[in-house]
Amino acid sequence: MDAPTFPTQCVEKFLEYVKINTQSSEDSDTFPSTPGQLVLLRRLHDELLALGLQDVSLDEHGYVFATVPATSAKQDVPVIGFLAHVDTSPEMSGEGVKAIIHRDYQGQDLVLPDDPAAVIPFAGNPHLAGQIGNDIITASGLTLLGADNKAGVAEIMAAVEYLLAHPEIAHGALRIGFTPDEEVGKGTQHFDVERFGADCAYTVDGETLAELQVETFSADAITATFHGFNTHPGFAKGRMVNAIKVAADFIARLPKDSLSPETTEGYEGFLHPYMMDAGVESTSVKLLVRDFDTAKLQEMEQLVEQLALESVAAWPGASVEIRVEESYRNMKEILDHHPDVVENACEAFRRAGLAPAIEPIRGGTDGSRLSFMGLPTPNIFAGEHNFHSRYEWISTSDMHKAVEVIIELCRVWEERS
Repeated sequence: MDAPTFPTQCVEKFLEYVKINTQSSEDSDTFPSTPGQLVLLRRLHDELLALGLQDVSLDEHGYVFATVPATSAKQDVPVIGFLAHVDTSPEMSGEGVKAIIHRDYQGQDLVLPDDPAAVIPFAGNPHLAGQIGNDIITASGLTLLGADNKAGVAEIMAAVEYLLAHPEIAHGALRIGFTPDEEVGKGTQHFDVERFGADCAYTVDGETLAELQVETFSADAITATFHGFNTHPGFAKGRMVNAIKVAADFIARLPKDSLSPETTEGYEGFLHPYMMDAGVESTSVKLLVRDFDTAKLQEMEQLVEQLALESVAAWPGASVEIRVEESYRNMKEILDHHPDVVENACEAFRRAGLAPAIEPIRGGTDGSRLSFMGLPTPNIFAGEHNFHSRYEWISTSDMHKAVEVIIELCRVWEERS
């Protein structure tokens, strides 16, 4: 493994941060949704204070903001921000994470010792082929690792520490932000763009080395609620209308060979029924609607309404209500108007010896909403792989490269101002 260009403690910080269970919750009515997130957010607040920053804040919603003072003599350097979320996915336990470093990886399958049946196979993980000779970090087999997004947190913190120790690196003022509840879709719910005070920002929350993401799905959520009529099943003939069966009829009408996550890739959109609250009297089906072309969302929503009405018509006495909620929009619609935000990132990648791989996200990031809130925010790789699962892994080499990109990005903005 090559020595990092900028030696930092990013790996050591990461190994400490993953010990804190910051799993978020979709069922909570608090913000942040879980107390563990505040444990890490308070720690980050205190670490930033210990570095000597004077305007570190932790607000009532758990957002940690801070400023790294400018070292440039120029007066017109834009303020850029770096953001990462502290929460981990609700889909897999983050309690008692035991990180394991697999030194000098040589292409073997990675066996996770706390569950020997849990194996990260070389053959099934093509990105491992580029990690020969590097150190790989995994969890022990019973939990996720938390690289999504504690790797980004550690990389930003390490870059801040390095820049403060090396004032000879010219840069403008930097805004740092650590946020809660990204994994449950609420990471920007109370984010104050004006108070953050940056001209643009970068989330450090991507996957593969050298990835730069400037476009996401546009996304809506649909709830189709089918109403029936419930009565005692022993006396139900000619009277009962079972909303569960109506909903099942509707789901069966959804396209089978297209417009679903299991049949699409690349720039193809989909409809995805993912949750049902079922009862004879009333059954609700929740669906995700995703496409890179925002206009196509409406087409799919019209299809959902058409199929729901067909199902209701097939079950006399049934009815349906359709509710559509906007989730987020393709950040490319905003970033196309800020080409310097993307080009400066590409230049930082090149200076770090990386050819930028600009890839679409078949999902969203906090940057999607932030871009539409007035803060153009592409997404930079953090190095995380197999996130949301106990097969999560990250390369220490990729982590150091992410730190290098952050530092080079600060330089590029200063030089081009």
